[in-house]
Amino acid sequence: MASEARPSLDAVDAAIEAAGLAPRGAFALDAAEAAGALAGVRTIVLVGVVGGRGWDAFAASPEARDGLDDPLDRFSRRAIGGLAAALGAVALYPFGDPPHWPFQRWALRAEPVHPSPVGLLIHPTYGLWHSFRGALGFSGAMDLPKVGSRPSPCLACIEKPCLGACPAGAFAAAGYDVPACLRHLGAPAGTDCMERGCLARRACPVGADHAQGPAQASFAMRAFLRAHGEAGQGAAATPD
Repeated sequence: MASEARPSLDAVDAAIEAAGLAPRGAFALDAAEAAGALAGVRTIVLVGVVGGRGWDAFAASPEARDGLDDPLDRFSRRAIGGLAAALGAVALYPFGDPPHWPFQRWALRAEPVHPSPVGLLIHPTYGLWHSFRGALGFSGAMDLPKVGSRPSPCLACIEKPCLGACPAGAFAAAGYDVPACLRHLGAPAGTDCMERGCLARRACPVGADHAQGPAQASFAMRAFLRAHGEAGQGAAATPD
């Protein structure tokens, strides 16, 4: 990482957008956090997808069409790695080999997102239709806007339609029942979720205008099945 490179956050966000991805906020690392693989890093800028922004760039990429495994991860490494090289940063990813970075906790520091009843972070504008594909770590400090203290939209949502929409009953007070979800997705009754996206996610009224289109939703559900296995094994994480 080039320590002399100190681009502004506006310049970094513009570069992320030029790459077809979405800037997802930024935060400063505490001194105690800037150790190990993060030694020398002072500012983290998150990169991801919101609605279709980010997906369109992937869909047009060679990784999306080459038939090899993990196309979205490979696209993310190429795009975000290219940004890191151009901007004098280090690239960090929420997938792959250790270290496993705490992207969910980072997101809470970078944007006004909150935990939702279905486990995904909810954004006041994009609802549940967003994800994080990586981050850029900079050695220099940046002038960062304060993250707004907007309350979670879930607090004002009395009916919680997301919890009742799952045909497999996978969301309950005890948590997310991954095996039940996977059994449903692997059966004929799961075709709607597989082709159009998680019904619980689609039931949320927040950010409905940013919902994934069929191609994006189907890709996410197939990737979810591959990651967790049809036998219901894996971590309790919902589809991206």
